[in-house]
Amino acid sequence: MRLLSQRSADFAVVIVLALFVCWYTWDAFSVSSSVENLILIVPIASIALVLCILEFARQSVDKPSETQPGDMAKSGDDLKSVLPIIGLFSVYVLSLESIGFDIATALFVGSFLWIQKERRLVWIVGYSVAFGLLMSTFFAQMLPYPMPMTLLPTDY
Repeated sequence: MRLLSQRSADFAVVIVLALFVCWYTWDAFSVSSSVENLILIVPIASIALVLCILEFARQSVDKPSETQPGDMAKSGDDLKSVLPIIGLFSVYVLSLESIGFDIATALFVGSFLWIQKERRLVWIVGYSVAFGLLMSTFFAQMLPYPMPMTLLPTDY
């Protein structure tokens, strides 16, 4: 019986997420159907809906597995591994205004890789700097309002 309730909860989460994406997209479209308003919303909403459909199909086909005695302990271990990421993301969001989107993003990605046990410093520094600069440049060019930056030029 527990497997059925877990499976129902999984279906409910996917359905609620898909409904939220549809509502958000419709709401954004009803405010303004201009390209500037929908340029990021429609592609991301489309990707999210496709992922919801794929997950719904995967859950429909997969047979529920039997739970093992250690499953509850594993759930606690998962929580312990996620809490540092949640804290790191919170620090990232709170630091965007003070240290800038470009530096904060690079530090966030580097710290995330370190928490995920990546120890090759060349890889951590190279990937985090490249990702931070690419994302900062992309958002600075795509968004109609200035963002706080430290290294990249901006009107902020």
